[in-house]
Amino acid sequence: MKKRTISLILAAAMGTMTVMSAVPVSAAGDDVLEFYHGYYQDESEWAAAQVMRDIYDEFAAAHADGPVKFTPVAVENRDDIVSAEVAGGSFPDLVDLGAPVPAAAVSQGLVLDLKPYIDENGLQDAVGLNYVQNNIDGAIYSVHDQIESRGIWYNSAVFEKAGITEADLADWDSFGAAMEKVRAIGDGTYGYAAGQGSSFIINAILASSEEGREIIASELTEEAIQSDVFADAFKTAAALDQANGSDHTTEDVGNLMDDFNKNGMAAVLFNGVWNASGIDESLADVIEPAIFPGDVAIASAGAGLTVASGMSEEKEALALEFIKYMTSEEVQARIFTDVQANPCNTSVDLDALAQESGDPVTIKLAQACSQVNAAGTIVFDMAHEWGSDVKGAIINALMECAVSGTDIDARFEQLQKELIALIG
Repeated sequence: MKKRTISLILAAAMGTMTVMSAVPVSAAGDDVLEFYHGYYQDESEWAAAQVMRDIYDEFAAAHADGPVKFTPVAVENRDDIVSAEVAGGSFPDLVDLGAPVPAAAVSQGLVLDLKPYIDENGLQDAVGLNYVQNNIDGAIYSVHDQIESRGIWYNSAVFEKAGITEADLADWDSFGAAMEKVRAIGDGTYGYAAGQGSSFIINAILASSEEGREIIASELTEEAIQSDVFADAFKTAAALDQANGSDHTTEDVGNLMDDFNKNGMAAVLFNGVWNASGIDESLADVIEPAIFPGDVAIASAGAGLTVASGMSEEKEALALEFIKYMTSEEVQARIFTDVQANPCNTSVDLDALAQESGDPVTIKLAQACSQVNAAGTIVFDMAHEWGSDVKGAIINALMECAVSGTDIDARFEQLQKELIALIG
């Protein structure tokens, strides 16, 4: 059995960790399955975090009389903890990873292949997109109970004022023309929150070609950086951003979300389906979901529930039972209605849940999830394969290009050099 205390975790992580578990870590000698997750936020700060903790605690209570005690531990830096443990040749019992499973953990055989359990128990539909996207050479090392799903939100009242419709989102040329009409309204209304948001324009444009999809699905290479398809995607986004204006550019789309969700000053927002929960009641009737031009959606299973290998049979069985629980229709329905996220289980009837709730925002959430799930082309968020440093460099270049007069071709050449240096 792995015996770890909170103080040892702190030392291994070489930093300060926030621990807010409702269930205390058991004393040494008990057979304990420790589960690290990132829902440490106070309920007043993020209500969904409390919902997830409740879900975990209910599982713990249901198995309280079993041979293994399930102990959820909320931590702020779970990925740092994992990195520290992997460097020492070990892995946490069970963790909800925010970053991809470390390659070193796989190469050392520290993590359990979940695919045999999924196949034996017929959980393919329950894990959904995880079954395809998290398949690494025939093995599945993580299952995320939510699908990070991105598309477009637009304000239909602004569209009507500008004389445009959702049909103008069919391709990027018509999108650009539509945003020009929005700016022509002349009352301070603008197109969209650019910068971080614009990186998804690049992602979506790349998704529109076979070559681009191959680039997104792989680690970034010098050949890809120098390709015409990458150049076209960046320069298209940069030109749209420059027309949109540098005043509406940010490295964190959250800084400008009020302009869309509350003030109605932005026509479009590139954001996840979860944005439904941020829509102000006064705009609930006019904000609508859509997908990216070209019938494209960005949906990533990402990392998620990951189990250590080499545990006792009892601990491994409980960890696998937890994955089955988290992907069950009952829990997945709560993740949709209460967490306001896109569940991984494809059997969940989102429309029925939304109609049953009677909540207009939940109905919009269901529409957004359904559009993403049914898109003609569904691709990764490029950051999952390329890393945050690469995506950050792209966002910085886009922000600079948004400044009037910036030479987009020259800035792109500079970006190519930066990216080639980053990938080594």
